[in-house]
Amino acid sequence: MQAKRDPLLDAIPTVGFSDPILSYLSAFRYLFGGLPILKEGYEKNKPGIFKIATFRRWMVLSNGAKLIEEIKKAPDDVLSLQEAVRELFQMDYTFSLLNMEDTYHRSVFRSRLTRNIATTFDQVRDELAAALGDCIPTASEEWVKVSILPTVQRIICRTSSRVFVGATLCRDRDYETLALNFAVNVMKSATIIAMFPRPLKPTAARVLCSIPSQVRQATELIRPLVEERLAKMEELGDAWNDAPVRQFVSFDILFSHAVGAQNDMLMWLMSEAKGVEKSVESLARRILLTNFASIHTTSLTFTQVLYRLLANPEYIEPLRQEIEAAVAEEGWTNVGMDKMHKIDSFLRETQRLDTLAIVTMQRLALRPFTFSNGLTIPAGTLVALPAGAIHTDGEIYPNPEEFDGFRFSKLREMEGDAMLTSHRAVSISPEQLAFGLGRHACPGRFFAVNEVKALLAHVIVTYDVKFEEGKGVPREVRIGSMRYPRSTNVLFRKRQK
Repeated sequence: MQAKRDPLLDAIPTVGFSDPILSYLSAFRYLFGGLPILKEGYEKNKPGIFKIATFRRWMVLSNGAKLIEEIKKAPDDVLSLQEAVRELFQMDYTFSLLNMEDTYHRSVFRSRLTRNIATTFDQVRDELAAALGDCIPTASEEWVKVSILPTVQRIICRTSSRVFVGATLCRDRDYETLALNFAVNVMKSATIIAMFPRPLKPTAARVLCSIPSQVRQATELIRPLVEERLAKMEELGDAWNDAPVRQFVSFDILFSHAVGAQNDMLMWLMSEAKGVEKSVESLARRILLTNFASIHTTSLTFTQVLYRLLANPEYIEPLRQEIEAAVAEEGWTNVGMDKMHKIDSFLRETQRLDTLAIVTMQRLALRPFTFSNGLTIPAGTLVALPAGAIHTDGEIYPNPEEFDGFRFSKLREMEGDAMLTSHRAVSISPEQLAFGLGRHACPGRFFAVNEVKALLAHVIVTYDVKFEEGKGVPREVRIGSMRYPRSTNVLFRKRQK
């Protein structure tokens, strides 16, 4: 934070101390108790803006539809998501060899990944069933005890990787270990590097970070796949039966196209990359970045959903009935998943109350920005939305602190077909911010939601699940703007019908 006061920031209400020195006490309090502070500022300044202290800089929180819309529409050269992410993850050092100016992978997420959800669903379903069988062996009718979070991480890693790099590599234990450890190492490295002054950051990164060696390992793991595919593309061209759809086509044609075995993220990246981005090492970095953005967040979300289900077992039977009815009508297909409104609602309600990030839509101000209420934030200020407080606002949600797993499916029923999309788990709005908002909303949310729903549906109809006797949901970890579920033992057995 700045050593002296800024008159622009002084005009913004503060939760905690405003003094540059005493504000470090508020930053320490936020580090270990962020949600109550967030809710305090929200209730006192609704609608409006307020600020809280973090160890790096002031963070200004905005709420109210009009002010949220102003942040959403602000140009990237004024309020920048990329610069906020660059600082948060120290990407100049953790991803130093990644061309941050070329974000073509985001368009691959938005177009190829999202539009291929239906065509890749059989792969997702096949892999999650195989991974569950390997990770949770329930051959007999006895209960099997598993440490749930690392188990879920392995299952999600394999299932996601099936669509990212294909069937062979997704089951490679070296690749699985690399994919799981990479995100952890990025977070650890970013935390360590952030502690050093800027002139020492490059040295700290070289000495203390293992990320370059992980990039080299990923490069060697995917090299045979890339070289084999390039050879087939060169030899067979359009006659290659397993080749993916290389050109953008209409939604209807893409979903009806018989796509072969090479229809995965690696192949999409290969077909979209330009120049140096076509190298095996560059492709490996993009795959690692994809893993970093998806595997752990999806695993943590599913763990939260499972905890909510085990803490509220009365939901199991109605969910089973819905799943079995949808599967009887449509089979295990993407269309069948779309008909599981209660499953979708259960996920959305979990995200409302247990969203991993209590602040979302973080932007770094590159230039002064003035809101319509006349308050101005100076350059260098972090701007965000207080999602954790908005999600529990009684003016938006009746009984906001109460978990109602069918809250959104009931709203869909009440409001009819015209409003079906507004209450889906993938839907974004100023009242539901788990995936952000606007043009920078999470581009992979459609795939992630489908994956979580498919895994949850499979678990519910295949297993009986419960906590150990006398145990329940473990206390979550809260660090600053993030919160994570702790792992605990969960008991599984084949479903007793």
